[in-house]
Amino acid sequence: MTTFFYYLVPVALGAVAIVLLLGLVNMMRGGSANTSQKLMRLRVLFQFVALVIIMITLALLGR
Repeated sequence: MTTFFYYLVPVALGAVAIVLLLGLVNMMRGGSANTSQKLMRLRVLFQFVALVIIMITLALLGR
């Protein structure tokens, strides 16, 4: 189980980075402000999920 979370951490961080870049690109191109806002909210959600995964992984590794 620890191995699963250990490999899930980079996936979660990559998802955060991709959504962040999509939001920034949309803003820089002058895209819809509504789309940028949705992407930034999604980024915050992904950051929360990534943080939870990291904390679970650290807890499992500490056992």
